[in-house]
Amino acid sequence: MNPDLLLSRRDLDFLLHEWLDVAGLTSRERFAEHSRDTFDAVLDLATSLAAEYFAPHNATSDQQEPQFDGETVTIIPEVATALRAYADAGLISAAMDAEVGGVQVPHVIQQACFAWFAAANTATAGYAMLTMANANLLLAHASPDQVQRFVPPMLEGRWFGTMCLSEPQAGSSLADITTRAVRQPDGTFRIFGNKMWISGGDHEMGDNIVHLVLARAEGAPAGVKGLSLFATPKFVVGEDGSRGERNDVTLAGVNHKMGYRGTVNTILNFGEGKHLPSGQPGAVGELVGEEGRGLATMFHMMNEARIGVGAGAVALGYTGYRRALAYAREREQGRPLGGKDPAAVPVPIIEHADVRRMLLASKSYVEGGLALALKAALLLDDQRTHPDEEARLRAGALLDVLTPIVKSWPSQWCLAANDLAIQVHGGYGYTREYGVEQLYRDNRLNPIHEGTHGIQAQDLLGRKFVLDGGRGLLLLQETIMETVGRAGDAGPLLKEYAFRLSGAVEGLVTAVASAWESGDPRVALANATTGLEAAGHVVVAWIWLEQLLAANGKAGEFYDGKRAAGRYFLTHELPKVGPMLDLLAGGDQLFNEVDGDWL
Repeated sequence: MNPDLLLSRRDLDFLLHEWLDVAGLTSRERFAEHSRDTFDAVLDLATSLAAEYFAPHNATSDQQEPQFDGETVTIIPEVATALRAYADAGLISAAMDAEVGGVQVPHVIQQACFAWFAAANTATAGYAMLTMANANLLLAHASPDQVQRFVPPMLEGRWFGTMCLSEPQAGSSLADITTRAVRQPDGTFRIFGNKMWISGGDHEMGDNIVHLVLARAEGAPAGVKGLSLFATPKFVVGEDGSRGERNDVTLAGVNHKMGYRGTVNTILNFGEGKHLPSGQPGAVGELVGEEGRGLATMFHMMNEARIGVGAGAVALGYTGYRRALAYAREREQGRPLGGKDPAAVPVPIIEHADVRRMLLASKSYVEGGLALALKAALLLDDQRTHPDEEARLRAGALLDVLTPIVKSWPSQWCLAANDLAIQVHGGYGYTREYGVEQLYRDNRLNPIHEGTHGIQAQDLLGRKFVLDGGRGLLLLQETIMETVGRAGDAGPLLKEYAFRLSGAVEGLVTAVASAWESGDPRVALANATTGLEAAGHVVVAWIWLEQLLAANGKAGEFYDGKRAAGRYFLTHELPKVGPMLDLLAGGDQLFNEVDGDWL
């Protein structure tokens, strides 16, 4: 596939080099061996691999989804070939420490690289994302012995990784997990229970799969404080890291989804006794981190996955937009408004104002979303590598506040770009031949993945914005107002945009305070989703103002496009925030008052 239909490399270069100045990271010790040239070379590699190995089987893996015959899962061979190419290129460990085989590229570069794979084939890319997140968690929280035995095979692409949280009866309510962990004399545990919605949970593409399983050790209290995390591989791993006998982990079935069909989604039974490691039922699991801190440990992987979900949603929306743009430039239909001659030659549909409206809206969503995802990745780099301790703490605090927005805003608005891509294609848009309907189906899962839209709203409005006296929200306001101050000196148009954004962020702070006046979470969070969506638009408006500052005074069609998209977002989208903030501040209790029997 032509890479130009996946993402815009010109846009990535602008964001990375003209806005975020990622080359400046090379002054830090961790990235000292890199340069802009090495960053660009990694991006070039990602672009070519995504186009050559991932994009060609995107439709095939959707139409020929994984099959389960009662014993094993069969996946089309192109998926394993693509993942082998990804691993052989060193991309699984690219951002990791040199001590474990990484090359220590910044996370912002890794995020930019992964966007190509998610745009080309999000289902195949999902196996790699989960494995990388699994390995990162183990590197941060596992014992040195566990790291040595579990992580190298994953980084080499021989083993895969998953996260096993949800259960059939619990869904997103992790406090209700019932999977048990029974302590053994040798210090391991035997795991008994069922896990649901496990992406990549079973297949034959590697030698082993390391499941990170949330379970409750015997005697642990109810609720999330009783949960611990266990590395529970498909095949037991010996003391020397060798693959041993089959563990008591059984594939009970696969879920058939509307999107991400190429990523096998499984129901796993742990400890049903089908396999008997060391002659006993129960899946052998090893405690990762401290007992009783499983959820806190798991959040290392969950937060990485949440940012990954948001970035993946951006990629799907972006490629939908690029395909709609190409189609609109080629498809001839109709004549300009006011044209009276029926014999006149039809014009490309991009000449019609309403098509331009849809494309410009999409451009503002996907380019704003991509910038947001890269900003989050840069904050992670600053949190871990900035030479100034205060700057590290500030970056970490800001990233913590932004994470629910990075996950949820692209999942909503880059999905809207996919919806508009179908509309631009007209009747062809909902046929399989043009591909944009698959992109919509794939992206529709992201508002549910890794914590639903509503859960992210409760996290943002119920925790991130109010803990420590609202420190996170005030930090966000302070950061946005710094941009507002710079824009105020950058000409009358940017000054006007800055004024609009200033009013919106002040309104957000006021509305959150008003919502919490009662001190009752049930009252305060009745309109949490509205608050999340308003905050998301404020944040992306800030991101657009940042881009406009980076493009200010620069000539050419690319920069004109940036100015048009930024203008659209700040004059057509940001005004939507006002009524949402009024609703949040007013404390409307409709959703608490409505009776379920009325619905």
